Amino acid sequence: MRPDDTERPAWVLYDGERYLGTLHARPDGDGLWHVQSAAEQCLCLDDAVRILRRPSSWFRQREQAARWARAVLADRALLVVDVQTAGLGRQAWAVQIAVLDGTGRTVVNEMLNPCEPITATASQLHGITPSHVARAPRFADLLPELTGVLAGRRCVAYKARFDRGVLARELLRHHQDVSPVRAWLGQARWEDAMGPAAVVTGLWSADRLQYRNQRLGGCYDAAEKCRTLLRRLHRLAGAA
Repeated sequence: MRPDDTERPAWVLYDGERYLGTLHARPDGDGLWHVQSAAEQCLCLDDAVRILRRPSSWFRQREQAARWARAVLADRALLVVDVQTAGLGRQAWAVQIAVLDGTGRTVVNEMLNPCEPITATASQLHGITPSHVARAPRFADLLPELTGVLAGRRCVAYKARFDRGVLARELLRHHQDVSPVRAWLGQARWEDAMGPAAVVTGLWSADRLQYRNQRLGGCYDAAEKCRTLLRRLHRLAGAA
């Protein structure tokens, strides 16, 4: 640490004997940590250090993530998907499913009766209560429409494993057989935007040797999550 004045100390970081870079804080200015070599700012010191720990391959990986996002946005088969659930655990059922196309047009936005209790924690996030879905359709009622919408499309979600997993559980509950579940999910191409977003942000976790995943942000409404994801895709596409 080199306090070049009393108001803006400069920090020089080393990993062992390897010089990583220099950053400084502006506590009486914008309150951010400024990473000089990367010309970036962070709210916390830990993230500033993670920027300086980026591997040399980051520039190439960032360009790859940007190319992926541009290809996704150019694909007329693109759909963005989000599922909100009755609970936060791994076995939660769907209470809202939204699907938007690449232009932002809403294709599906439906609340569902999960036929199970909605936890208070989940309701605090998305605002959906049992009274909202008491007369809502069940997943089985929406399934014919959803099948026609998703079949043959490029489905992108943020943490796609979660959304796809909810759909898989709903399908298994409906069919009581794993074969039609696999066949239904296999009709669409599923891709996850979380990995490319983590690469572009570029906060390197030294202990895990990977980029730290980032929150998507926005309110916990399925349609709004889809719109937020579309905006994130556009930012990723222009990242390089």
